[in-house]
Amino acid sequence: MELQRIKRDFSVCKVTDYSKVNLESEYCFVGKTDEENSLVCLTAEAPDNTTEREDGWRAFRIRGVLDFSLIGILAKISALLAKEKIGIFVVSTYNTDYILVKKENEMKAISCLIREGYNVEGGKTKE
Repeated sequence: MELQRIKRDFSVCKVTDYSKVNLESEYCFVGKTDEENSLVCLTAEAPDNTTEREDGWRAFRIRGVLDFSLIGILAKISALLAKEKIGIFVVSTYNTDYILVKKENEMKAISCLIREGYNVEGGKTKE
């Protein structure tokens, strides 16, 4: 299994509405329920109508298109990271999944995943 490290800073936000969200951005994940409007975006693009916000996230993309019949991919990754006491925030798209970890845990997560046999593209470089 190959993961791609995305060397960008992300924020997880609650917004009043999506009118100020840059839907043309390279990364923009929205989630709406009867209770909230959520947004995961590049930190530099967080809108000013954010009511709550947590900065400092980094992301990994599971490479390739995942078939819906595949089972346990996120469960295994989240269990490995939980064992290392690394919290995650996950976003799923039609094609694949994105695992976000706090920036201070990024290198620890990379080391854990590589040790467990995952190929982490961009994982050997430090910033």
